[in-house]
Amino acid sequence: MFETTCPNGIRYFRFETFPRDLKHGVLSRHGGVGRPPFDSLNLSSSVPDEQAVYEENRRLAYQEFDRTTDTLVHAHLIHKNHVARVTRSNHGEVMPQVDGLITNDPGCGLTMNYADCAPILVYDPINHAIGLGHAGWAGTVLDVPGALVASMQAAFGSDPAELLAGVGPCISSAVYEVGDNVIEAVKDAFPHHVENLLIPQVHGERPHFDLPQANLINFQRAGVQHIELSGLCTGTRTDLFFSHRAEKGKTGRFGVVMVLG
Repeated sequence: MFETTCPNGIRYFRFETFPRDLKHGVLSRHGGVGRPPFDSLNLSSSVPDEQAVYEENRRLAYQEFDRTTDTLVHAHLIHKNHVARVTRSNHGEVMPQVDGLITNDPGCGLTMNYADCAPILVYDPINHAIGLGHAGWAGTVLDVPGALVASMQAAFGSDPAELLAGVGPCISSAVYEVGDNVIEAVKDAFPHHVENLLIPQVHGERPHFDLPQANLINFQRAGVQHIELSGLCTGTRTDLFFSHRAEKGKTGRFGVVMVLG
């Protein structure tokens, strides 16, 4: 990924393997007007930030992509693998109970918010379509990347081998200690990759889960060949991103914007 810093202080990251004319960005936590613990670019209404603050943050962030809240499709995230197909007619709406959005409607913009879960981005350069997903551990074992790919295949005739995919900044195995419920779910979902995804720790600590690598595997199992990992861990880079785990739940949400030109 490479970073862009805007004159107003907004900082965001783009995937190097995506074409430059594909308007997209993973926003950092910088450049907003919020105060601790939501400092400064919280974009979510699901945390106890002031409405006037996150609305102003959305205005500041979205204008970098020539968008407003009313010219993007939002999502009510539920940590499942449900995908909705949307168009410009859905601009300004919060799509209910989904963790994936897809569109092939030129001019349609998608956005989601994150704070340790993995942003999942997909671009189909042949059929000119995009997908945006949200994968925490639950969405990962339910295969959000595979659900996005399958939905784009069914809706747009996408060929997985032609897709470009990105897994954005999320919590990594460096700090992501997990309990028995996650361990068992990972073993069930990735029976051939357990040793690579559940990393043993010293001193009797619980294993750490490699969330980005698991989503890379999900993409590969779906037939996607061109996949870029951000290499950025939200849990260790709270200077750049909000982290629900590292900040013990008292934090904001950073956004991802993706617009089909």
